[in-house]
Amino acid sequence: MKKTVYTLLGLMLVLTSCEKSAPVDYALISGQLKNGKGELKIMSDDRNFSQTLELREDGSFSDTLREKYGVFFFINGENVTKIYLDSGDQLVVNADASDFKNTLNFSGEGSAASTYLGLKEKIEAKMTGDFKQLYLKEETEFKKHHKETEQALLKTIDSIPGLDADFIEKEKRNLHYDYLTALSIYEGYHAYFDSVPDFKVSAGFLNELNGLDYNRVDDYDYSSSYRSLLQIHYREQSEKLQESDSLSGEIAYMKVLATIPNDTIRNGLLFDHANGNITFVEDLEAYYTAFKSASTDEKNNAIIAKSYNELKALSKGNPSPVFTDYENYAGGTTSLSDLKGKYVYIDVWATWCGPCKAEIPFLKEVEADYHDKNIEFVSISIDRQKDHEKWKTMVEEEQLKGVQLFADNDWNSKFVTDYLIKGIPKFILIDPEGNIVTSNAPRPSDPKLRELFEEVLRS
Repeated sequence: MKKTVYTLLGLMLVLTSCEKSAPVDYALISGQLKNGKGELKIMSDDRNFSQTLELREDGSFSDTLREKYGVFFFINGENVTKIYLDSGDQLVVNADASDFKNTLNFSGEGSAASTYLGLKEKIEAKMTGDFKQLYLKEETEFKKHHKETEQALLKTIDSIPGLDADFIEKEKRNLHYDYLTALSIYEGYHAYFDSVPDFKVSAGFLNELNGLDYNRVDDYDYSSSYRSLLQIHYREQSEKLQESDSLSGEIAYMKVLATIPNDTIRNGLLFDHANGNITFVEDLEAYYTAFKSASTDEKNNAIIAKSYNELKALSKGNPSPVFTDYENYAGGTTSLSDLKGKYVYIDVWATWCGPCKAEIPFLKEVEADYHDKNIEFVSISIDRQKDHEKWKTMVEEEQLKGVQLFADNDWNSKFVTDYLIKGIPKFILIDPEGNIVTSNAPRPSDPKLRELFEEVLRS
């Protein structure tokens, strides 16, 4: 009998020991955000994952994160910071939303990485200074500046106790990717800020990118800069394919991404592009076919299939989604039904959107040329309510013409979500009966817009 009891006790001890040694497959995040208002959430660095945290009345919160780990944005309204979460972490975040940056504090198991990311943000902001002036620097000075920033951050990593060795290794590589990304985008920004459209970097300026390994899954998962370098690399390849095979830019890019051997990287880049750009492509069928034939991630495929099916409802000839009682800068409200009988060219924009504002001179010119035609030019601002006065000021100062409207719920306005608008500016053309001519009309700066207007006015 005693032998049986001892055997059972021994078995229980073994089972208990097994339970205690089982690997932890989750991270805990908790803390208190005093004076926090509205939604509190974390969003992955690649923007493909988000999780809302319940913000209790006293500002406390706690939740569990599973499966998705790495760098996240911690977001409450305009208060945003980066955090790092890995399996087994028990991160505690405390801050006062009314003075977020100065009161932000991290503690708990695994908090050292988030502390580092906070310091990194401050150092980069201080050393970058004015973005325009930075990219106006000559090549040698530009490289020197970014090398100094990289070195300062490497010293910061070494100064923080408690950092995980794997995190240190990944972040040190990431700092170099930050530097290489800056080199990659220097030519375009320097040309823009210096008003020299044909500016080219000198031979050898990008030599440090030679030999870069484009198949590092661990870096793809961790580093947004590494992902940017991949996108730049494959976009350059697609431009060559576009020229040789007479393909559209988006289809060529999809075909190049399809050749990536690693499933994680291929599926990730395919999804990132399709999720953000499928609403802008000219040939929806060809684009979706190219995506579907290359992507092997079932979850991603289901998301893009949903967008594809919804976009088919926005095909030419289908009834347009409508907006109702949007505030009109000229006074009162306006609905799409009020404009029936005319072609309606809609510009969805916002005061903070640089590309939107770049189209304003062209829009004014096109509008003046077609002022006496059967076309109504409508601009719908999706600025947030807090920027309402900024919208009114810009309409006045820029002397914007046409029908100037303010959407009822910024990005979440039903008209915006019905059109699956994920980026602006977005241009739409609707016929006099309220049916869609195209949900992806050319921009005012594109000569194809005038060709489209002439075509529909002749019909």
